[in-house]
Amino acid sequence: MAFLGRAAQRVMACRQPLSPLGRATTRCYSSQSTHTTEKSVPYEKTLKEEDGIGGPTKPLPKSADVVVVGGGSLGCQTLYHLCKLGMTNVVLLERDRLTAGTTWHTAGLLWQLRPSDTEVELLAHTRNVISSELEEETGLETGWIQNGGLFIASNKQRLDEYKRLMSLGKAYGIESYVLSPAETKDLYPLMNVKDLYGTLYVPKDGTMDPAGTCTTLSRAATARGATVIENCPVTGIQVKVDDLGVKRVKAVETAHGTIQTPCVVNCAGVWGTKLGEMAGVNVPLIAMHHAYVVTERIEGIQNMPNVRDHDASVYLRLQGDALSVGGYEQNPIFWNDVSDKFAFSLFDLDWDVFMQHIDGAVNRVPALEQTGIKSTVCGPESFTADHKPLMGEAPEVRGFFLGCGFNSAGMMLGGGCGKELAHWIIHGRPEKDMYGYDIRRFHHSLTNNNRWIRERSHESYAKNYSVVFPFDEPLASRNMRKDPFHQVLQEQGCVFQERHGWERPGWFNRGGPAPVLDYDYYGAYDVPKNTDYKYSEILGKEYTFDFPPHHDVIRDECLSCRNAVAVFDMSYFGKFYLTGPDAKKAADWLFTADVNKAPGSTVYTCMLNKRGGVESDLTVSRLEPSPAHLPLTPESNGEAYYLAIGGGVAQHNWSHIQAVLQDQGFRCTLIDHTEDMGMISIQGPKSRELLQEVLDSDLSNDAFPFSTHKIVNAAGHKVRAMRLSFVGEMGWEFHVPKESCLPVYHTVMAAGAKFGICNAGYRAIDSLSIEKGYRHWHADLRPDDTPLEAGLAFTCKMKTSVPFLGRQALEAQKAEGLRRRIVCFTVDEKVPMFGLEAIFRNGVPVGHLRRSEFGFAIDKTIGYGYIRNPDGGVVSPDFVRSGEFTLERMGVTYKATAHLRSPFDPENKRVKGIYG
Repeated sequence: MAFLGRAAQRVMACRQPLSPLGRATTRCYSSQSTHTTEKSVPYEKTLKEEDGIGGPTKPLPKSADVVVVGGGSLGCQTLYHLCKLGMTNVVLLERDRLTAGTTWHTAGLLWQLRPSDTEVELLAHTRNVISSELEEETGLETGWIQNGGLFIASNKQRLDEYKRLMSLGKAYGIESYVLSPAETKDLYPLMNVKDLYGTLYVPKDGTMDPAGTCTTLSRAATARGATVIENCPVTGIQVKVDDLGVKRVKAVETAHGTIQTPCVVNCAGVWGTKLGEMAGVNVPLIAMHHAYVVTERIEGIQNMPNVRDHDASVYLRLQGDALSVGGYEQNPIFWNDVSDKFAFSLFDLDWDVFMQHIDGAVNRVPALEQTGIKSTVCGPESFTADHKPLMGEAPEVRGFFLGCGFNSAGMMLGGGCGKELAHWIIHGRPEKDMYGYDIRRFHHSLTNNNRWIRERSHESYAKNYSVVFPFDEPLASRNMRKDPFHQVLQEQGCVFQERHGWERPGWFNRGGPAPVLDYDYYGAYDVPKNTDYKYSEILGKEYTFDFPPHHDVIRDECLSCRNAVAVFDMSYFGKFYLTGPDAKKAADWLFTADVNKAPGSTVYTCMLNKRGGVESDLTVSRLEPSPAHLPLTPESNGEAYYLAIGGGVAQHNWSHIQAVLQDQGFRCTLIDHTEDMGMISIQGPKSRELLQEVLDSDLSNDAFPFSTHKIVNAAGHKVRAMRLSFVGEMGWEFHVPKESCLPVYHTVMAAGAKFGICNAGYRAIDSLSIEKGYRHWHADLRPDDTPLEAGLAFTCKMKTSVPFLGRQALEAQKAEGLRRRIVCFTVDEKVPMFGLEAIFRNGVPVGHLRRSEFGFAIDKTIGYGYIRNPDGGVVSPDFVRSGEFTLERMGVTYKATAHLRSPFDPENKRVKGIYG
């Protein structure tokens, strides 16, 4: 093949040896600026400079309000946005020179559409900063080229994914088109379209110049008062312990002096882990080799859009009259030597690994077969366990912020994330919903677990170009946290989901056990690939945008709960006790609802941030003062509260509560008993009749009303029983000491046999809860939503004079009127929806669905989304009632009915035990 022959000739011209397998490797480097020549960046010189020759480019100040460490995309964007928000005494320290880390070899692609509303918004801000804002502010060009983007689909599932992106884009005004193979050929004449199913064309996508962008950002920040110091490696982070025993950042140490500061921002990229170690902070990322090649001139390629051929795992970036060709493979090379030198500048390009991208590129653009390679680029990229960046304040040390681990997306997400990180630092939280990026999304037991970091990060790299399906689950590093019911549920066919490290029940397979096996790295690295892997096979069948093949199983679990009784294992919930002299003051401030009712009460409530956004919804149970009987009862001579919080956000909430207690100076203790207790929920019309045979307590409405709790005996074991429901039925939760879990469970199942009891999982909870109109945190309830917007005003003690965190923001919003509001939609046609579908009112886009499921009791698809008034006015109930609504799913429009109340049991009779 001429293409490979030319590549080999280029390698030999670089005077590099052959690899052990006989193929040539190369160590050539090229600048990524489209405005520069092919001449390589002199990294040999860089190594000498880093050894200390020359010293820092500017004197170090004695102190700073914020010190940003790392001069790549995120560091420069964060610095710039800190200055935009009014800070001037800020310093950026770069160990070598700007863009000398991962940023120097980034492809610089910007795609506007992603399967996440938050990421679409982040990308939009980056594009605005790069394409116009910086140039208007500084008069300097950043190197932005708007050449468009083209996504290639070789099968129906891939094109369906792109159609979902197109529909979401309409809610944000992003222009995009689904093209036929013939239309694609007209747009890109050099492309082979014979094997295409279709493409998605986004005209205003483009290409960024990393060097030009970072240089312009630093100049703009410097003009606003910031200090940028290059050639100044950080050697240590000083941490102090305050009077409350809280660790806080004190100073940043370098070989050339120390800067006193209360805030450090870790934008060190692949060196982020080492910088974290200096402060005692876990930074769970790992570096992989990532390579691409730059071709010689290709006639006719000028002005073509950038291309992502996900199914071939290759991207083609326009570079003047040539292309950069790269991709993501299932056998990436781990970068194990995170040394203090720029060791990555000596990387070899492994042709055995890279050839799969060459083959895919040649198939897509056949002219490449006759095109030589001008240069090759290989460097480190940092990847994380869930393919999302690491951001926010570290739970271990106050004032230590993260902005790293960007999974090859640091340039395109940099502007949006830099803005959010700056807001986080100054105001204590970001403006947007950044929970998916927040370092607190990971449990502390995982962030220093090398097996978990390595396996999950490998999988995130290997699946970088995989279709994002609604019901996908990781295969790497499973079984990290298992509750006491795990084995017995697995034996009954439980198909587990992974959340927060926990294995939680998803649904129950009728074909018997489907255990999750050890990770096989998809057969890479000579690891034997798992065979006869039932769990993986079941998961593969769920890879669809239609109703999944196990839809009827979920239906049966839901209808058993609606018509008889079902048991749900909810043990992954966080279970915390709040005690201490100031516990009542803390509870009043933390929780929106009045939780200081009589002991024995359980209250559904929210926790907010200062802007009134919901950090969590949870239940808070007030306890009787009593001696300790752990884990059911903490020792308390005063007020004590039991908090039950969805397990996926438990670490986030733990950190949020601790920060509030510290900032307010409350004398309280927060005790975590999550691992010490299991939790099962028995729900349905037959639940009382069943449980009356199991418990020694009267379960009548008078004796055990809704929203109360008691310590009761079940099969000779003490449990905390709560009369609550997350599914809209009469039922009770059992919070059970770990050693009592199985005896209690077996007793419940035995007693329930004659009532038709069944096991049910979270897929059923998702359907049942949306049918009843209950919120799902981080789906239709997020930190950028207020309780008023979310229809949860009833959880707020606004009629009292008791202050609580976020109250002022809610009062202001109430006075002004809601500019957006959550609305329930139902669709009569039997069509699956999963969230991200565009919402139209009278033909005008007004939002998108956050969450959607099929409701089996009402036999309709249900979706919830926040809508806005296109004119910017108040979204009143009349605005909702007077509109005609449609939902767009993958380019097809469906008529929808809007509801301001739940379409199922709107009078809440069933949770009160009123049936018939």
